[in-house]
Amino acid sequence: MISRRRFLQWSGAALALAPFTRALADATSQGAADEFFVFIHAAGGWDVTLWADPRNEKKGIIEPASTENTDTAPIRRWKDQALEGGAASFALVTAPGSRLVFGPGIGNLLDHHDRLCVVNGLAMNTVSHPDGTCYSATGRHLQGGRSVQSSINTALASELGAAQTLPSVSVQFPSFYAGEGLDRRAVPLVVERIGSIGRTLARSALYESADDRAAVTAVLSDEARQLAERSAYPGALDGMALQYGALRRMLTPEMQDLLSENRLRTLYPRFNYKGRFHGPTCVNAAFAVEAMKRNVVRCVSFALGGFDTHAINYRQQALVQQDVFDLVATLIETLDVTPHPTHPTEMLSEHTHILVVSDFCRTPQINIGGGRDHYPNNSALVVSPRFRGDFVFGRSDPGQLLPSEAKQFADGARPIEPPDLLATFLSAFGIAPRKYLRDGEVVPELLRV
Repeated sequence: MISRRRFLQWSGAALALAPFTRALADATSQGAADEFFVFIHAAGGWDVTLWADPRNEKKGIIEPASTENTDTAPIRRWKDQALEGGAASFALVTAPGSRLVFGPGIGNLLDHHDRLCVVNGLAMNTVSHPDGTCYSATGRHLQGGRSVQSSINTALASELGAAQTLPSVSVQFPSFYAGEGLDRRAVPLVVERIGSIGRTLARSALYESADDRAAVTAVLSDEARQLAERSAYPGALDGMALQYGALRRMLTPEMQDLLSENRLRTLYPRFNYKGRFHGPTCVNAAFAVEAMKRNVVRCVSFALGGFDTHAINYRQQALVQQDVFDLVATLIETLDVTPHPTHPTEMLSEHTHILVVSDFCRTPQINIGGGRDHYPNNSALVVSPRFRGDFVFGRSDPGQLLPSEAKQFADGARPIEPPDLLATFLSAFGIAPRKYLRDGEVVPELLRV
């Protein structure tokens, strides 16, 4: 839970300085100033054999999902395919005319295959939850248990979002602010849930009205500016003036309305808030749409759990995936019908970019508990007008599901890694990756020409 003081410290300068924000860095495309970003972390390490990198045969050490180990009835995309020994695995899932092949966990997202850019054979080089999570979001492994590089949402908020009221809102997403050259307004606002922000900003009307508070903060703001003009060190007083000014705007009924979870559910009823695994998390996606529609945010990031299935992998993993990918599908469909705040003839989906990552993947073989453990391979998903759609990049070997050489990089033939994906994501918006990333090469094959 964030404190009121901490929240105002983070958000105050961003709001009050909006009309005076610095010019975008030379490396940044001017056309990226009206773009929005949604980052999703599938926490725990997902089973890629059930969606992005399907395996439905016993090959090498792979023990596929089957009617012997999986409750297939609730999995909508499951269709039996014969497997040796009398059981059945799943038939590969495709859409008419698509080049993509999925496992049954893909759910309703299959309907949007033409927008999906899938990265397979992503080399994680770790099977630690904290390390894999950090590596996916920042492109660097932990050092001494700490992140030494900013996460992707922080980099984009610093580059493109400093003028927003809320440059980066993070709901349990692995968000880090580290390194030099960052705009301090881009410090991610990390909260347990969206409603936490609203409660922090709530004020009682018992002793004073909204007009009373506005008048007091106006006086304090003017006083701080006057003192700054006479001070030898005006920085601190100027900062106070900015925070007082921001406070007036943050306490408006409109902002409270945006931060009400009940109100968000009413505004966006198409999300499945009663979903078995991720129903409550859908409010984060609803907030992302409404906050982007009002043009008060640049990046919204959130985590979805339930993927660490050491014991009941096939009883639960596909259903957890189905919930997540249904949520992403609904998010895409909602963005398709929501106008962009500064381009009224265009929809938000034309300017919103989604990246879905996880810690790593799960072992090809089933353990004695009927689950699967940690494995240093991975897949990732990008849904973005600037990335190729109906496209898959990278591969894993067919026998043991480890990354295989997919591209000739400057440092030799090797699988694609998280810093390469993040570098490519930044470059798609005209941002020089080396400004925020130590490692990683741009993979132009992922980008639309």
